[in-house]
Amino acid sequence: MDPTHTLVCFAVKEEAKFFYTANCQRLITGMGQTNAEKSLRKQIASARPGLVLTCGFAGGLNPDLKFGTVVFDEDVEAGLRKRLEALGAVPARFHCSRRVADTAAEKAELWKTTGADAVEMESSVIRAICREQKIPAATVRVISDAAQEDLPLDFNALMTADDRINYPKLIWRVLSEPKNIRRLKIFQEQTMLAARKLGQMLDGLLVSGRN
Repeated sequence: MDPTHTLVCFAVKEEAKFFYTANCQRLITGMGQTNAEKSLRKQIASARPGLVLTCGFAGGLNPDLKFGTVVFDEDVEAGLRKRLEALGAVPARFHCSRRVADTAAEKAELWKTTGADAVEMESSVIRAICREQKIPAATVRVISDAAQEDLPLDFNALMTADDRINYPKLIWRVLSEPKNIRRLKIFQEQTMLAARKLGQMLDGLLVSGRN
């Protein structure tokens, strides 16, 4: 694996905060399948990669997956399984949702109905485009909220029609209920820790891939 021919995709910049490998392509796609598809197709048209990694946060659906666990699924052609497992990542099945799974009850229902171990919002369309373009790909994500956890806010109510956070609405929601300030601060700290775990995994993967 040549990092210079690897494209690493994240939905939002916070997911990439602790990813330091410089000699690879990286892309912030935006949240959701529509934004991911538009961004990836544009990127491939300008610079076709040899490998695509779709990375970021994922919600746990399998109760056995703890916060901070890095989970993955890959095309056989990507050839990353042994390296990822050696670094501590766990094979998993992913469900790509069109909405944020923000309660433990919703995650429990998804686990029951989909059989997936983790939920996120971009990887299925990224992987589909890569299959169409015959580019090997892998999903590498970190559990940012375990199956038993509720998110601090109903993020679906704060999304715009194009899958972006409506920040004025977010600020109003937080300030209108002061208890949300502490809950959101704890969640932000948690996602920072998750992003650090993911960054370490990806840096280790790409460094080992040069050996």
